[in-house]
Amino acid sequence: MTTNYHRIASAIDYIRANFQLQPNLDEIAEHIHLSPFHFQRLFSEWAGTSPKKFLQYISLAHAKTLLKEKASLLDTAMHIGLSGSSRLHDLFMTIEGMTPGEYKNGGENLTIRYSFAQTPFGEVLVASTDKGICHMAFHTDEKLAFNELQNKFPKARYQHLFDPLQHNALLIFSRDWKKLDEIKLHLKGSDFQLKVWESLLKIPMGQLASYSDIAQHIAKPKAARAVGTAVGDNPVAFLIPCHRVIQATGALGGYHWGMTRKTAMIGWEMAQMEQPG
Repeated sequence: MTTNYHRIASAIDYIRANFQLQPNLDEIAEHIHLSPFHFQRLFSEWAGTSPKKFLQYISLAHAKTLLKEKASLLDTAMHIGLSGSSRLHDLFMTIEGMTPGEYKNGGENLTIRYSFAQTPFGEVLVASTDKGICHMAFHTDEKLAFNELQNKFPKARYQHLFDPLQHNALLIFSRDWKKLDEIKLHLKGSDFQLKVWESLLKIPMGQLASYSDIAQHIAKPKAARAVGTAVGDNPVAFLIPCHRVIQATGALGGYHWGMTRKTAMIGWEMAQMEQPG
């Protein structure tokens, strides 16, 4: 799965770098050293759609259209016409903030279990406390990824152990969510950060919102910059869908785990929403 993602990522990088030239299927396939037939098959298996359709999903024009059509989408998460699958994060995710007693003194009162797993967007480190998932991050080096987690809770007790909380959370990367139970997140954050992160859960899969949209939604219309900082501090990649937040111009903006990965996620999710059933 990771090898396939690296090839997809290389293709997306090439497309983004040569976007004005509008490279065709043969040129993209040649760049990643595959025949056009094998590239088409690889891409369709990964995304559930064709490279051509994927290109439309990640275009600036499409992003602008989504932002324009969204209107009050965040304020009407239960809007008729929004399917259960599009509201996956909202329906299946709950956030509990860590108490000061839980994270004080570098997390000395916490026991954190962690493991590594493959996803459609590369390898992740996923970590959990007794109460829920506390960290999920994409990485290319397991040791560095663990060091990043340790830096957040330097005095916690760590167990390299794959537990049911992690297993359930990783099911979100599946295309079949029937087995998915509620995912509990146990997060260290300020009241403002937690409010921003909870608002991100309201952005339906296959949709996008701007930083100013989020600021409006949490009744802090002048706090778009602070919202951007809180979005960037999201401790659980993909589970809290910060990749769905873009600039008001339609440009994708930044992403803690890389712009190529953000582009891949946005296109992949839009493809899932096009799937029958």
